[in-house]
Amino acid sequence: MDSDVFTADVHERVQAARRRHDEAASARYSEALPQREAAERLTGQGVSLPDTEIQLQARAEHLISGGALPMETVMSLAAQEKPGRRLLERIIGASKDLQAVNFLSRGSRAAATVGRVSVLDSGRLLPLGTAFLVSPDLLMTNHHVLPDGDTAAMAVVEFAAETGIDNTPAQPTVYRLVADFAPVTDENLDFSLVRVEAGPDGRPPGARFGWNRLIGAQGKLVIGESVNIVGHPSGRLKEISIRRNELQVQLEDFLQYLTDTEPGNSGSPVFNDQWEVVALHHAGVPRTDAQGRLLRRDGTLVQPGDPDDAVDWAANEGARVSRIVAHLRASLGGTAREQVLGDLGLLPAIAPMGLSATEAPPVGTTAAASPRRGLRGRTGAFAGRGTLLFLHGRGQEKADPERMRRSWTAGLNRGLTLAGLPTVDPVDVCFPFYGNRMAGTAGREALLGDASAPGVASAAPPVDPTTRVLYERMVREAAVKAGMPEELLTADEGFSLPGGASGVLRRSLDWLAARTDLDALFVSAVLGDVARYLDNRAVRQAVLDAVCESVPDSGGLTIVAHSLGSVVAMDLLTQLGSALDVRLLVTAGSPLGLDTVYERLLAPQLRRPERVGRWDNVWCPADPVTIGCPLRTRWGTDIHESVVTNPREQAHDIHEYLAHPHVARAVVRGLLP
Repeated sequence: MDSDVFTADVHERVQAARRRHDEAASARYSEALPQREAAERLTGQGVSLPDTEIQLQARAEHLISGGALPMETVMSLAAQEKPGRRLLERIIGASKDLQAVNFLSRGSRAAATVGRVSVLDSGRLLPLGTAFLVSPDLLMTNHHVLPDGDTAAMAVVEFAAETGIDNTPAQPTVYRLVADFAPVTDENLDFSLVRVEAGPDGRPPGARFGWNRLIGAQGKLVIGESVNIVGHPSGRLKEISIRRNELQVQLEDFLQYLTDTEPGNSGSPVFNDQWEVVALHHAGVPRTDAQGRLLRRDGTLVQPGDPDDAVDWAANEGARVSRIVAHLRASLGGTAREQVLGDLGLLPAIAPMGLSATEAPPVGTTAAASPRRGLRGRTGAFAGRGTLLFLHGRGQEKADPERMRRSWTAGLNRGLTLAGLPTVDPVDVCFPFYGNRMAGTAGREALLGDASAPGVASAAPPVDPTTRVLYERMVREAAVKAGMPEELLTADEGFSLPGGASGVLRRSLDWLAARTDLDALFVSAVLGDVARYLDNRAVRQAVLDAVCESVPDSGGLTIVAHSLGSVVAMDLLTQLGSALDVRLLVTAGSPLGLDTVYERLLAPQLRRPERVGRWDNVWCPADPVTIGCPLRTRWGTDIHESVVTNPREQAHDIHEYLAHPHVARAVVRGLLP
């Protein structure tokens, strides 16, 4: 079939499917009349949020646990009201009435994840609907927009199809969809998940535009609260609807709400005021007269040829995200389940593993009292095929190496189980430990400042002048790579101030924290320890000496290095004896993509080290330490890159990195039979 004919056919099928969903939504709207009337009666009686007390309880708990309300506000309300519906309404109402100043910046960040889905028609792009990123490279839209692989193969998604702050249209960034990825789709819930190709820079779109986490838990919205919709109505440049929008009814699979949307918004994310996705918009309910005829906005009858934006829409409907998540968990099986749910961050989080009662230290001793030195693997491990070595990151000064080895192995074994491979015994793993060597030098307290002080500004630069300069260069480079505008980097006061962090440094840390949802003090601490290791010769040598104590003298070696450990690993390669065959290097959560890091290595070279047989680098776009990834863009193409989705709260967690089946499979390559 001619491509233009196929495109026209696609467009017609999309329109026909949308009309069917509108009709089904209208039927559900009519059936829900008793629920709306009941809510209206409660509202008339002064009830601000006419939902069930169970829903109000879940909502209040979600707001409090998510930090949407200051605890001072919650405690003040609790002192004024007895436990019950009134207190729950006041807690939720406070979140509605007192929006934090970051409401707009969070909304801007959420809006960046939204794109316009189009197909090529006679050399031009014909809009089909809206879509939004739910992982670095997974895109969600409606089933009626992208119902199958043939349609997806013809489609592209445009990000930043919008006007800038000066009302000048921006140049959209266009991505193609992965041709051999079959959409994960369901017609009833009207959703499709498709995978997006990486851009010319090798980075998935989520690394540039961010993505939305799908939350399966209840408590994201109650009747009477506002919703916000971002989309491309009628194919126009991106628009946002944040006024006079209110949830009317919660059905089993769908939400119905009042908001002014148009058909091009099919596939738009429906957000709550915390900018969490609560629904996937898919249909409208047109207002009709007594005979069921459609009405225009001016009250007259809709005529043939009238555009959709002339229709008077009574309400709109979206599929509940909680139902979509439940459907994915119930319907996906095998490899597809682990890949898709893993990419969406919907697999259970990996908790660090401690010692069991049978593994506790002898009576009268404690793990902390034992000498904290590295651990060698068991003789004959992996049937002599080689040594598996874990190289940890920063912040382990008081950690117990045995607990850490078990914790890392627990994460790896989770991934191996999902991959259908045998698991690894922790005693077979070599685990060098250098945490106490980092703690044995001064400067960390000066770097972090007063950890009890509020906000990012408490992170002060290191006292040592050269380390401070390197640290600030590192933070600035990371912020630039994370898209920080140039005007925020050219403040009058300069980059650093004597005795504390400058405005530019604070803004850079703030930007990195907002970009990744991780605490800025954590970002500062990681980059600060990397700077201290690279700049302080005594620290570097003490760390390398500690690592070498646990490394075998000969044989095959697989190194798995995390965070600062990946920087240590690059230096370690210059220290190892020639009898060791480094067959595989796996770096996870690595800062090696920053020039300020690469330039300070013992043997800086922008290529895979010659003594390393294979280099796999795994990174998560939500991990601020990996801002410089993928490494291929700087270190050359002889690196195997892997992008994963870790839960935002554990984006830098090694257990989450190792729990991905393809990562675990790569780690044990050549070690297991």
